[in-house]
Amino acid sequence: MDKTVLALKIAERVKEEGGRVFYVGGCVRDFLLGVENKDIDIEVHGITPEALKRILEEFGTPLSFGKSFGVYSLKGYDIDIAMPRREKAIGKGHRDFEVDVDPFIGLKEAARRRDFTINALMKDVLTGEIIDPFGGVKDLQDKILRCVDERTFAEDPLRVLRCGQFASRFRFSIDQKTLELCKSIDLSTLHAQRVNEELEKALLKADTPSIFFTSLRDMDQLSYWFKELEELIGLKQDPIYHPEGDVFTHTMEVLDRGAKYRDKVKEPYAFMLLCLSHDLGKIVTTETINGRIHAYGHEIEGLPLIENFYHRFLDEKEPLKYILNMTPLHMRPFSLASANASIKSTNRMFDEAMEPEDLIYFSLADKGERAEKKDIDYLFARYEIYKEYMARDYVKGKDLIDAGLKPDGKFSDILAYAHKLRLAGVDKDSALKQTLAYARKL
Repeated sequence: MDKTVLALKIAERVKEEGGRVFYVGGCVRDFLLGVENKDIDIEVHGITPEALKRILEEFGTPLSFGKSFGVYSLKGYDIDIAMPRREKAIGKGHRDFEVDVDPFIGLKEAARRRDFTINALMKDVLTGEIIDPFGGVKDLQDKILRCVDERTFAEDPLRVLRCGQFASRFRFSIDQKTLELCKSIDLSTLHAQRVNEELEKALLKADTPSIFFTSLRDMDQLSYWFKELEELIGLKQDPIYHPEGDVFTHTMEVLDRGAKYRDKVKEPYAFMLLCLSHDLGKIVTTETINGRIHAYGHEIEGLPLIENFYHRFLDEKEPLKYILNMTPLHMRPFSLASANASIKSTNRMFDEAMEPEDLIYFSLADKGERAEKKDIDYLFARYEIYKEYMARDYVKGKDLIDAGLKPDGKFSDILAYAHKLRLAGVDKDSALKQTLAYARKL
């Protein structure tokens, strides 16, 4: 059964018991915006938890059923079924709330616990009536993010990041009172995983992910989780190569350009994080020499900074591995292109990169309008050559053993030599002879 059909059937049964069921949260907002949203959340009013449990059992096995939170699901269905509740902060953390389920609280009070007016909208599952107790429809029309209740909003620090995330995804402006409120909220109690979740949504769902960070800058909220980005503000660059201004401005432009390539790269989230952090090394390398601004070696010197930056909130190892691999290479594509470097040189570059095609797209995001078509064509043509070389048969460890070599301490050096010949386009037979000669020399 489709979950929309399921919601309708639950609503019909709840009505028979004297209650009402509403779509709530993001699915109502996105419906009014004309944005696709596959997540469905419904809220059940006017019947007891016991009555709701009986109804849910008619459709399957209720999961996570608990009186303390009033949030349920059905086995086999991706749908959240909640009851109205009040939440009271009992600590400073995102999860430090006392929850009081009250199915008879009324629609306005039930919506009051939501973060923004555009998320406090409700839609009757059966009639389609929109319930808008806090002016969310007008704020959607005016493209404004406004908190529902200043007192309850400040109880959850995650809402500061959600504010930036929604601003970037929908390109909404932030109501001035809400912006000032966000300035006063302490983000230090947030769990790293939740920070990463909001960051990932902003980087992967927004066409202009830079708004997430410019919003946090305007809220004075970069300093705890993203302090290295704050250090990029006002950090000067050579205007000949960076007429756009400081490193922060450049980074934001790279982010927005990078968003255009997300559907082309192998690792979208890691790619966007690379766009975000590629120039952190300029914090420790920027200097003025003979009247010119330089940041020599920033692509290497920045690696410890990048590692510290992501260890703050990124639990997964693979994205960081990708970023640390690609950052030292990030200026090389156009450097080789401008020099019309040899196939051997571009093959070595692509071979060093975890995702060579991603490296090209990153270099395009970094270079922006300064990228010349001839250089872009050169890079993609060279990448095709690299792939063709890699598809050829090559000297393997088994070939060397069959030729009489023993896998001793020098074996890895011999294999590395064979790989260099492969990158140079030497055919397998010739490469095997040259590799065996190299081995005898060793």
